Amino acid sequence: MTYPSIYPTGTTIYDPSQCWNGYTIFQAKELGALLIDMNGTEVKLWKGLHGLPNKMLPGGYVLGATGERNTQYGMQDFLDVVQVDWEGKVTWRFNKYEYIEDPGEAPQWMARHHHDFQREGNPVGYYAPGMDPLTDGGNTLILCHKNVRNPDISDKLLLDDCFIEVDWAGEIVWEWVLSEHFHEFDWSEEARNILSRNPNVRNCGGDWMHVNSMSALGPNKWFDAGDARFHPENIIWSAREANIIAITDKKSGKIVWNIGPDYNTTPALKRLGWIIGKHHAHLIPRGLPGEGDLLVFDNGGWAGYGAPNPGAPTGNKNALRDYSRVLEIDPLTLKIVWQYTPAEAGYRVPMDANRFYSPFVSSAQRLSNGNTLITEGSGGRLIEVTADYRIVWEYISPHFGRFARFNMVYRAYRLPYEWVPQLNVPKETPIGPVDVTTFRMPGAASPGPVEVTEVPGVKPYQRTEPLCVLNTGEALDSMNKA
Repeated sequence: MTYPSIYPTGTTIYDPSQCWNGYTIFQAKELGALLIDMNGTEVKLWKGLHGLPNKMLPGGYVLGATGERNTQYGMQDFLDVVQVDWEGKVTWRFNKYEYIEDPGEAPQWMARHHHDFQREGNPVGYYAPGMDPLTDGGNTLILCHKNVRNPDISDKLLLDDCFIEVDWAGEIVWEWVLSEHFHEFDWSEEARNILSRNPNVRNCGGDWMHVNSMSALGPNKWFDAGDARFHPENIIWSAREANIIAITDKKSGKIVWNIGPDYNTTPALKRLGWIIGKHHAHLIPRGLPGEGDLLVFDNGGWAGYGAPNPGAPTGNKNALRDYSRVLEIDPLTLKIVWQYTPAEAGYRVPMDANRFYSPFVSSAQRLSNGNTLITEGSGGRLIEVTADYRIVWEYISPHFGRFARFNMVYRAYRLPYEWVPQLNVPKETPIGPVDVTTFRMPGAASPGPVEVTEVPGVKPYQRTEPLCVLNTGEALDSMNKA
């Protein structure tokens, strides 16, 4: 995927009449937790507050972390999970999961939290009618790291993923360790082989699964209809490196539903197509359009363990695809209910498919009016898309890292104005899309009349259709087979 050297940042498209209007929060690289309005005005910055991700709570509270472990000894290990108020005062903190004594560092307690957490009252961490997260009590689900050894997986030290639940007093009341459930997945012999030899080894251990989202299922129609796998307290999670989405039974600890690591094992999985390197897999909460369906940002890129191929000569990261998909899936039939792919984005398939592509980070949030807020995170692009695929809001983050020159956004969330009573509801000013064929930088020549010379014998250009005319299903089939 290529980017121009110069392009506008901030809000570039905005149709207030078609948007679910509110504030949007995201981590603005090294700056901190940033809150913007629909026109891109930066209305609040919690300077230095880390966020993987940041989440807002009603009343102007925000969740994040106060620091990160020295990356010489850990990877994405945050020191704590904190709740701060509008003025930045810490009103809740958890850090006592593991006592760490790194060489050359002061011994300290750490949460080792990474990628996700959920406050009681709301299963997914974003607005859903009647399910406000608590701000002065309740339990918190936290995704954490733990270093373990498990010879069934590999003789290498593993950087494992754990789910914990802590109460308001900071006591751990539940814990689940992923490596203990290795045998509950249908690994191929090739996958076991490469996992044993190289479980995605980092400086701090084998990041063999790399779970990047974790949330409760919440109330849902599947459980109401008698399917015990979808108990509201069960946990749905996604593992980027293994291409797995799964549900953990909170009471028994067993895996009761999953897709991946192999998407060739059933006709339904083959129709769905490989979900690769994905982020933010969750059930759409009750009260929102599509409630009960699985919503996921299917990144593409590179992930998985299996048989070697030209793109993955050892079998590590053996699934490859150079475009992204946002998928809404019926979790029982695995049929795609709604999707946003390069085809829906209006690009030629497969030639321009990589123009909708974020091979890492990213997310999708269902909004109350049926729109979907998509974080195409690797390029810092946030878009609000209607059910019929129209972009009615677009924002490009202007915040680039000091050390790595890119404006990545891990995950953004839209929240209602009333969650921030400290601010007046802002003015909503429409921003129409710019015709980029005529837009010029100041000082550049404006488009105008040009001298034209007819060339004898040249036939006029007559093609009126795109180079590849496919419906969505055919386009995806074509790309999957390519």
